[in-house]
This record gives sequence, structure tokens and C-alpha cells, in this order.
Amino acid sequence: MRSLTELFKIGSGPSSSHTMGPEKAAGIFKAENEDADQFKALIYGSLAKTGKGHMTDKAIIRALYPVRTEVQFVPQPDFDLPHPNTMDLFAYKDGQQTASMRVASIGGGEIVIDGREETRGPDVYPEKSFAEISAYCKANHIRLSDYVEQHEGLQIWEFLQGIWEAMKRSIDEGLSVTGILEGGLNVERKAKYLYHQGTVDESPETRENRIVSAYAFAVNEQNAAAGTVVTAPTCGACGVVPASLRYMQEKLQVPDERILRALAVGGLIGNLVKHNASISGAQCGCQAEVGTACSMAAAALAELSGMEIGQIEYAAEVAMEHHLGLTCDPINGLVQIPCIERNAVGAMRAINALSLAKFLSGTRKISFDLVVQTMYETGLDMNSRYRETSEGGLAKFYNMGS
Repeated sequence: MRSLTELFKIGSGPSSSHTMGPEKAAGIFKAENEDADQFKALIYGSLAKTGKGHMTDKAIIRALYPVRTEVQFVPQPDFDLPHPNTMDLFAYKDGQQTASMRVASIGGGEIVIDGREETRGPDVYPEKSFAEISAYCKANHIRLSDYVEQHEGLQIWEFLQGIWEAMKRSIDEGLSVTGILEGGLNVERKAKYLYHQGTVDESPETRENRIVSAYAFAVNEQNAAAGTVVTAPTCGACGVVPASLRYMQEKLQVPDERILRALAVGGLIGNLVKHNASISGAQCGCQAEVGTACSMAAAALAELSGMEIGQIEYAAEVAMEHHLGLTCDPINGLVQIPCIERNAVGAMRAINALSLAKFLSGTRKISFDLVVQTMYETGLDMNSRYRETSEGGLAKFYNMGS
């Protein structure tokens, strides 16, 4: 598995796979073809079907600016796609094609360039499953966060501090803004409203749900508005981890050092899903995005609570298990409905998973590795209408109703 520095990325929304990935690819292509006087991009599959709502074309044009660029959406190409998020880039000089590049945007802002797989970062973790990592940690009497430090080096804490600061900024910025999100759905920003709805007789349980939800809404409304967020593990699922961790930091009054340890463990869980399955909604539905984010958050909260490895695994497993089969059906291809609310529900569910892990980890029958394998196979079996194409589910019936 590769470094956590390749999982957590700070960038602009609304989609790590549909904007950050293509923009990164276009930037590389531009740097390699500095003499080009024209570019063309053909975007296929899920990238094409939800490209307008996700602003894929704008991201590509922005990366290739000021060179004249044509973007074409090809939802159903006449060849088999290596990945649902595939694109071809072409460079021209004086009307003649001079170069081309095929890219798959595989989720979380990461790309694979055809024929250049070696350009991806090196593996830093020798263990490939939670079972292997758990066995190593138990044999060496260390915690999961110590395991991350051993393999990443002390510099990982400075990196995670920057990630945590960016996460908190996305919450603060989202809480400060009101208005209607662009895109045509007339979705109103609700984070600030939620945050300020407390009453003197509000129960602790109600307050927890309200504040956690407000934090998640804040981050995902920023994402929907193309603001700066952190992939955790993706832009579409970027609110779950920061919302749950920010709330618990304030509730427990713990320093950032402990939050960074929690982020390391959450990142390790995200890395396992990314390595052994997928974090791409276009490949496996929203179970791969919000499901993974919920697992990351649950594991992070368990580390923050000082739980043992078995309890951390149980929290992560419960969080993923009860997202199995979750579809990705964004209305009009916008990362707004159901994405924003779904992050709030995911953050609250992570806290629920933490509570169960405190008492029931000894009764666990399902391993984290098994539920990740199940999620991946479920995603591959899922009809393509429910994998970020906006052709089924809420996206279909909303438009029929309107």
C-alpha cells in the first residue's frame, strides 16, 4: 500500500474523480506538450454522464488554459473502458495531432496513465490486509498509529497536521456562508442554519446530531460549491471524517496530537479499501465513498477513544457493513442530492459504530477484510445506473417527477 499522502489530498470540489483527477491529468499532458496550439479531450462513461454536473469540462479547460481546448462527452464509446472514468487527451500543432494520452481517474483524485503505471507512488506498507497489520502490531506491541509512523516516518505528523487544519477550515468556511448552491436544483445551504438552531432545553443527544450534521453539511456544501476540501477518501465523501472528529475533539477537549493519531488510523482504513477494493463511486457506488469514509471515521474515533485493535476493527467493519449496496445516483450529476445529507448521516453512523464497538467487539463474526471484499464484489455486480451515471435511482425519478 502507498503513503497516506496519496490518500488525503487538499483540492477543489466537487469531485475528486471527476474534477481533481481529470485536472491533474490535463496538467501533466500540458506540461509534456508545451508547443501545442490546440488540445482535445474525449471523456467517457461516468465522466461523460455526470461531467456537466461535476464540472469535468471546466476542470480540464482550466488546466489546459490558455491553449484552445475542445471537450467532448462520449457516454457510450465503441470500445470497452478500462475504468468507468476514462478519458483521452490529444495535442495538436498546426492542425496535426502530435501526442495522445489515455487516463483513468480511479477515485480520490488519483489517476492511472495508460502505459505508465510506474508513475504511481511506491508502496510504503508491506502488509496488505487488516489481518496482516493487526498481527504485526500485536507481535510488536504497538498501536495502529505507531505502525503508520514506523512506515511513513516522523514527517507524517506534519503532513497530517496540514490535513487537519484544512479540514477545520472547510468546516469554518461552510458554517459562515448562506445562499443557494449553483447547478439548478436550488439547494439551499443549511450548515449555518443547523449550527445555530440550539435551544436551552435541547437534549445532549439532539445537540450531538445537530452539531455533527452541521459540520458535515458545512464541508459538503463547500465541496458542492467547488470550494477547498480534503479527500477523505474522496470529495463526495469529504464531510464524514472532519465532522465526526471535530465534534469529538470539542466534546472530549483533546489536543491536535491525538486527532492526528486518529487521522492516521482512519487513513490506514481508507488505504486498505483503496488497495483491496475501490473508493470510486463510478466503479462501486456510494458504498465505496461514504461507506469507506464512515469506516475511516469510526476507526479514527475508536483510536481517539483509546480502544484496542479488535475494537477498532469492529467499528470500521460495522460502519462499512451497513453501507453495503449503497447506490451513487446524484441528481443531475451534481454532488448535492443526496450527497450532502448522506455525509451527515455517515458521520452520525460512525459515532454509532463507535458505541457498538465499546461493548460488542468480542462477539464479532465478520472481519474488516471480509466486508471490504464484499463491498467490492457488490459494487462490481451493481447495475451501472447506480454507479455515478445519474441514470437510475433518485436521479431518474426526480427528473421524471419534475
